[in-house]
Amino acid sequence: MNAPIDLFYWPTPNGWKISVALEEMGLPYTTHAVNIGKGDQFDPDFLKIAPNNRMPAIVDPEGPDGAPISIFESGAILQYLARKTGQFCGRTERERVAVDQWLMWQMGGLGPMAGQAHHFLKFAKEDIPYAKDRYRNETARLYGVLDRQLAQNEYVAGDFVSIADFAIWGWASLWEGQQQTLEDKPNMARWLEAMWARDGVLRGRALMAEKRPGFAEDPELQQRLARLG
Repeated sequence: MNAPIDLFYWPTPNGWKISVALEEMGLPYTTHAVNIGKGDQFDPDFLKIAPNNRMPAIVDPEGPDGAPISIFESGAILQYLARKTGQFCGRTERERVAVDQWLMWQMGGLGPMAGQAHHFLKFAKEDIPYAKDRYRNETARLYGVLDRQLAQNEYVAGDFVSIADFAIWGWASLWEGQQQTLEDKPNMARWLEAMWARDGVLRGRALMAEKRPGFAEDPELQQRLARLG
């Protein structure tokens, strides 16, 4: 049996990418909470693993050549885990290219834009209409791109679930908080439900779910997670 991977985590869309991947891949892991609200990401010991002051990060005691390795940046972690296990990365070179490009689309586009939408629409202390409109509209444009891709494919990169789906799902599942609509995005809506139906996705989403603000006031999420028993 593989030695557990150390997961440095907090229940955010970026954290869910890795908890979902670990659950879907069936890899054992030990969770270490990095409470970003309290500034745990600036702890000197954590900085040795994640020098960019951001979670998630992992330490795999059975890294390349059997030596431990620490990895930060969620996209890099996903690619590493996919290579390590041979899972969720595509079966052919064409499929692997498709996975990589949609993973990069999330890392460089959807994640930053949806994150800024969340910030300015829900948390910013000042009301800045320009910023709200900019990030709300750009997030809507990106979801339009996603919907058109899913009109042609069951999942983001093709007819198979991949790390690109894991990366995109966390942010896309929070579409309401980004002031988006699914009424004109039926393919995205279908895909979201298909992802919610996966036990690995639910287990990854359930990890420390009670620590996330608003959990107690979200009966729909509680009902989804109750499926795990």
